[in-house]
Amino acid sequence: MTSVLLTGASRGIGKAIKHLFLQRGMQVWAPSRQEMDLSDPDSISRYTASLTEGVDVLINCAGINELAGVEEMTDEQIEKSIQINLLAQMQLIRWVVPFMKHRGGGKIVNFASIWCSFSKPRRIIYSVAKAGVKGLTTAAAVELATDNILVNAVAPGFINTEMTSQNNSPAQIQALTRALPMKRLGQPDEVAELVWFLISDKNTFMTGQTLFIDGGFSCI
Repeated sequence: MTSVLLTGASRGIGKAIKHLFLQRGMQVWAPSRQEMDLSDPDSISRYTASLTEGVDVLINCAGINELAGVEEMTDEQIEKSIQINLLAQMQLIRWVVPFMKHRGGGKIVNFASIWCSFSKPRRIIYSVAKAGVKGLTTAAAVELATDNILVNAVAPGFINTEMTSQNNSPAQIQALTRALPMKRLGQPDEVAELVWFLISDKNTFMTGQTLFIDGGFSCI
Protein backbone atom coordinates (compact mmCIF):
# COMPACT_ATOMS: atom_id res chain seq x y z
CA MET A 1 0.00 0.00 0.00
CA THR A 2 1.34 3.42 -0.96
CA SER A 3 1.98 5.61 2.09
CA VAL A 4 1.46 9.36 2.03
CA LEU A 5 2.42 12.15 4.42
CA LEU A 6 -0.03 15.02 3.95
CA THR A 7 0.05 18.35 5.76
CA GLY A 8 -2.90 20.72 5.97
CA ALA A 9 -5.54 17.98 5.89
CA SER A 10 -7.91 19.51 8.42
CA ARG A 11 -9.75 21.72 5.94
CA GLY A 12 -10.09 22.92 2.37
CA ILE A 13 -7.88 21.43 -0.30
CA GLY A 14 -5.94 19.25 2.13
CA LYS A 15 -9.13 17.71 3.46
CA ALA A 16 -10.27 16.94 -0.09
CA ILE A 17 -6.92 15.31 -0.88
CA LYS A 18 -7.10 13.15 2.23
CA HIS A 19 -10.65 12.00 1.40
CA LEU A 20 -9.76 11.18 -2.21
CA PHE A 21 -6.58 9.32 -1.35
CA LEU A 22 -8.21 7.23 1.37
CA GLN A 23 -11.05 6.44 -1.02
CA ARG A 24 -8.49 5.16 -3.54
CA GLY A 25 -6.67 2.92 -1.12
CA MET A 26 -3.75 5.02 0.06
CA GLN A 27 -2.36 4.95 3.58
CA VAL A 28 -2.45 8.61 4.63
CA TRP A 29 -0.56 10.13 7.54
CA ALA A 30 -2.24 13.49 8.17
CA PRO A 31 -0.92 14.93 11.44
CA SER A 32 -2.91 17.54 13.31
CA ARG A 33 -1.29 20.76 14.50
CA GLN A 34 -0.99 19.19 17.95
CA GLU A 35 0.95 16.27 16.47
CA MET A 36 3.17 18.35 14.16
CA ASP A 37 3.24 22.13 14.46
CA LEU A 38 4.73 23.44 11.22
CA SER A 39 5.62 26.72 12.87
CA ASP A 40 8.06 24.84 15.12
CA PRO A 41 11.02 23.03 13.49
CA ASP A 42 11.49 20.93 16.63
CA SER A 43 7.91 19.71 16.40
CA ILE A 44 8.52 18.71 12.79
CA SER A 45 11.62 16.78 13.83
CA ARG A 46 9.81 14.97 16.63
CA TYR A 47 6.94 13.90 14.40
CA THR A 48 9.05 12.72 11.49
CA ALA A 49 11.25 10.73 13.88
CA SER A 50 8.15 8.69 14.74
CA LEU A 51 7.75 7.63 11.10
CA THR A 52 10.71 5.29 11.07
CA GLU A 53 9.94 3.77 7.66
CA GLY A 54 9.37 7.02 5.76
CA VAL A 55 6.66 7.41 3.14
CA ASP A 56 6.30 6.97 -0.61
CA VAL A 57 4.63 10.34 -1.20
CA LEU A 58 4.96 13.73 0.47
CA ILE A 59 2.30 16.39 -0.06
CA ASN A 60 3.11 19.78 1.45
CA CYS A 61 -0.37 21.31 1.42
CA ALA A 62 -0.49 23.33 4.66
CA GLY A 63 -0.23 27.10 4.46
CA ILE A 64 -1.29 30.40 5.97
CA ASN A 65 -2.03 33.75 4.36
CA GLU A 66 -2.04 36.60 6.85
CA LEU A 67 -2.66 39.86 5.01
CA ALA A 68 -0.26 42.73 5.63
CA GLY A 69 1.09 45.61 3.58
CA VAL A 70 4.75 46.56 3.18
CA GLU A 71 4.65 49.08 6.00
CA GLU A 72 2.43 47.11 8.38
CA MET A 73 3.96 43.62 8.28
CA THR A 74 5.65 42.58 11.51
CA ASP A 75 8.74 40.46 12.05
CA GLU A 76 6.53 37.87 13.73
CA GLN A 77 4.23 37.67 10.68
CA ILE A 78 7.19 37.37 8.33
CA GLU A 79 8.88 34.62 10.33
CA LYS A 80 5.68 32.65 10.86
CA SER A 81 4.65 32.78 7.20
CA ILE A 82 8.08 31.86 5.84
CA GLN A 83 8.39 29.00 8.32
CA ILE A 84 4.97 27.45 7.66
CA ASN A 85 4.69 28.16 3.93
CA LEU A 86 8.29 27.49 2.87
CA LEU A 87 10.77 26.27 5.47
CA ALA A 88 8.50 23.48 6.74
CA GLN A 89 8.25 22.16 3.18
CA MET A 90 12.04 22.19 2.90
CA GLN A 91 12.43 20.43 6.25
CA LEU A 92 9.96 17.69 5.32
CA ILE A 93 11.64 17.17 1.95
CA ARG A 94 15.01 16.86 3.70
CA TRP A 95 13.55 14.18 5.95
CA VAL A 96 11.78 12.14 3.28
CA VAL A 97 14.43 12.05 0.55
CA PRO A 98 16.73 9.41 2.13
CA PHE A 99 13.79 7.02 2.48
CA MET A 100 12.71 7.64 -1.12
CA LYS A 101 16.23 7.06 -2.40
CA HIS A 102 16.38 3.78 -0.49
CA ARG A 103 13.05 2.69 -2.02
CA GLY A 104 14.11 3.62 -5.55
CA GLY A 105 11.99 6.74 -5.99
CA GLY A 106 9.03 8.74 -4.79
CA LYS A 107 6.73 11.68 -5.45
CA ILE A 108 6.70 15.09 -3.79
CA VAL A 109 3.99 17.70 -4.35
CA ASN A 110 4.47 21.15 -2.88
CA PHE A 111 1.79 23.80 -2.69
CA ALA A 112 2.57 27.18 -4.17
CA SER A 113 -0.18 29.61 -5.21
CA ILE A 114 -1.09 31.93 -8.04
CA TRP A 115 0.58 34.53 -5.81
CA CYS A 116 3.97 32.93 -6.50
CA SER A 117 3.93 34.72 -9.87
CA PHE A 118 1.30 37.41 -9.33
CA SER A 119 0.39 39.63 -6.42
CA LYS A 120 -1.95 42.30 -5.09
CA PRO A 121 -1.86 44.74 -2.18
CA ARG A 122 -1.22 43.18 1.25
CA ARG A 123 -0.01 39.86 -0.19
CA ILE A 124 3.71 40.59 0.06
CA ILE A 125 4.60 38.03 2.74
CA TYR A 126 2.56 35.28 1.11
CA SER A 127 3.91 36.06 -2.37
CA VAL A 128 7.50 35.92 -1.12
CA ALA A 129 6.93 32.58 0.61
CA LYS A 130 5.12 31.00 -2.33
CA ALA A 131 7.70 32.25 -4.83
CA GLY A 132 10.19 30.42 -2.62
CA VAL A 133 8.12 27.24 -2.94
CA LYS A 134 8.30 27.54 -6.73
CA GLY A 135 12.09 27.87 -6.51
CA LEU A 136 12.30 24.99 -4.05
CA THR A 137 10.34 22.78 -6.43
CA THR A 138 12.59 23.57 -9.40
CA ALA A 139 15.82 23.07 -7.47
CA ALA A 140 14.73 19.88 -5.71
CA ALA A 141 13.45 18.39 -8.97
CA VAL A 142 16.80 18.95 -10.69
CA GLU A 143 18.79 17.52 -7.80
CA LEU A 144 16.59 14.45 -7.27
CA ALA A 145 15.72 13.52 -10.85
CA THR A 146 18.36 10.80 -11.17
CA ASP A 147 17.00 9.21 -7.98
CA ASN A 148 13.57 8.80 -9.63
CA ILE A 149 12.03 11.33 -7.23
CA LEU A 150 9.59 13.59 -9.06
CA VAL A 151 8.97 16.99 -7.47
CA ASN A 152 6.16 19.26 -8.64
CA ALA A 153 4.10 22.10 -7.24
CA VAL A 154 0.43 22.99 -7.50
CA ALA A 155 -0.50 26.67 -7.65
CA PRO A 156 -4.22 27.06 -6.91
CA GLY A 157 -6.13 30.16 -7.83
CA PHE A 158 -9.40 31.16 -6.22
CA ILE A 159 -10.75 27.96 -4.72
CA ASN A 160 -13.93 27.70 -2.67
CA THR A 161 -12.22 27.31 0.71
CA GLU A 162 -12.23 28.93 4.12
CA MET A 163 -9.01 30.82 3.30
CA THR A 164 -10.61 32.43 0.26
CA SER A 165 -13.60 33.49 2.36
CA GLN A 166 -11.34 34.88 5.09
CA ASN A 167 -9.28 37.04 2.77
CA ASN A 168 -12.03 38.27 0.43
CA SER A 169 -15.40 39.82 1.19
CA PRO A 170 -18.55 38.37 -0.44
CA ALA A 171 -18.55 41.35 -2.83
CA GLN A 172 -14.91 40.72 -3.73
CA ILE A 173 -15.59 37.04 -4.34
CA GLN A 174 -18.50 37.93 -6.65
CA ALA A 175 -16.26 40.34 -8.56
CA LEU A 176 -13.52 37.72 -8.83
CA THR A 177 -15.98 35.14 -10.08
CA ARG A 178 -17.19 37.47 -12.81
CA ALA A 179 -13.62 38.27 -13.83
CA LEU A 180 -12.41 34.68 -14.12
CA PRO A 181 -12.66 33.18 -17.61
CA MET A 182 -14.56 30.18 -16.17
CA LYS A 183 -16.91 32.46 -14.18
CA ARG A 184 -16.72 30.37 -11.01
CA LEU A 185 -14.45 29.47 -8.13
CA GLY A 186 -12.60 26.19 -8.22
CA GLN A 187 -13.55 23.34 -5.92
CA PRO A 188 -11.13 21.55 -3.56
CA ASP A 189 -11.96 18.22 -5.22
CA GLU A 190 -10.68 19.56 -8.56
CA VAL A 191 -7.31 20.41 -7.01
CA ALA A 192 -7.20 17.01 -5.31
CA GLU A 193 -7.58 15.28 -8.67
CA LEU A 194 -4.59 17.19 -10.05
CA VAL A 195 -2.50 16.15 -7.06
CA TRP A 196 -3.65 12.56 -7.59
CA PHE A 197 -2.31 12.60 -11.14
CA LEU A 198 1.03 14.00 -10.02
CA ILE A 199 1.62 11.22 -7.50
CA SER A 200 0.07 8.42 -9.56
CA ASP A 201 1.79 5.85 -11.75
CA LYS A 202 0.58 7.84 -14.76
CA ASN A 203 3.09 10.59 -13.99
CA THR A 204 6.46 9.18 -14.97
CA PHE A 205 8.24 12.17 -16.57
CA MET A 206 6.80 15.44 -15.27
CA THR A 207 9.02 17.06 -12.66
CA GLY A 208 10.05 20.56 -11.65
CA GLN A 209 6.76 22.07 -12.75
CA THR A 210 4.50 24.55 -10.97
CA LEU A 211 1.03 23.85 -12.30
CA PHE A 212 -1.55 26.63 -12.13
CA ILE A 213 -5.10 25.47 -11.48
CA ASP A 214 -6.95 28.76 -11.53
CA GLY A 215 -9.85 28.79 -13.96
CA GLY A 216 -7.82 30.84 -16.42
CA PHE A 217 -6.82 33.61 -13.98
CA SER A 218 -3.18 33.48 -15.06
CA CYS A 219 -4.19 33.95 -18.71
CA ILE A 220 -5.77 37.39 -18.32
